[in-house]
Amino acid sequence: MNESRRDGPIVCWLGLGVIVLFVSAAFTPLPNLLAECVALAPEPGPADAIVVLAGGGASELYRPVGGIVLYRRGLAPLVVFSGAEDETPPESQSRAELARQLGVPDAAILTVSAHTTREEAVRIERLLRPRSVRKILLVTGAQHMVRAKPLFERAGFEVLAAPADAFPPQADTPEARLQLARQTLLEILALLSYRVAQYL
Repeated sequence: MNESRRDGPIVCWLGLGVIVLFVSAAFTPLPNLLAECVALAPEPGPADAIVVLAGGGASELYRPVGGIVLYRRGLAPLVVFSGAEDETPPESQSRAELARQLGVPDAAILTVSAHTTREEAVRIERLLRPRSVRKILLVTGAQHMVRAKPLFERAGFEVLAAPADAFPPQADTPEARLQLARQTLLEILALLSYRVAQYL
């Protein structure tokens, strides 16, 4: 009984902390401010290739469409679409088909499959090295860019950030703020894990 009495205040304080965090995430600008700290602004310019990273699932078109828009603007002669290996059809192939339908010629499209951002950097470097590609426009989410850009720089590329989503990230409703807070937390954890593993 004494043990449960000692645990009672701890549980109460933990519960109160969870409520405070929930209210802060849902009803204050905190998620927007934190997301802006964990995001990179766009810096588009001419490059040797446009690299569109995987992610977002089949329903999320902002990354491939962002890459196609950059190609149509004439910023690079080549587009590389990455995608998860375990999808049917492969994500990279679906993105390549979308690009063809939107007027990107076959000769300007390359695809690669990978499971992680680190694998993408390694495999895309191997794919582009024979083509003497050194400067790339990197297309991904603004928050993911904080982890992706240094990985591709470490692989030997000069990287121009081209986030395909809004910068700075903004959420206007409680539900959207909670989702943004979750995405930001996951990206912070992924960034920390890459640093611990010395990938960055």
